[in-house]
Amino acid sequence: MAGTGMAAALVGLACVTTAVSAALLYAASPHCVWHAWRRRRGVLAGGFALAALALAAWIAALGTGAGTCAMLVGWMLALVAQPWLALLADRRAAEATALEDD
Repeated sequence: MAGTGMAAALVGLACVTTAVSAALLYAASPHCVWHAWRRRRGVLAGGFALAALALAAWIAALGTGAGTCAMLVGWMLALVAQPWLALLADRRAAEATALEDD
């Protein structure tokens, strides 16, 4: 049972670090509509560092093949969700930021 708890903790850590990594990489993007997050220093490096940590956690929990696939799928889902979350959180601010870039 102790191994199951450790695997669950690794998967939880991997999920959180994958989502935060995607959020930081989105914040570094010129397409980011989260106005408060845009183009902060160190965001890109932090996003890649967390991505490496997430990949290591996924591989430790699931193995090389499944861990790599799980990390990439989670990363892409989190990256795709970012603009929608920004739109749901504050529609006027997201639209104003998007118009600012046009």
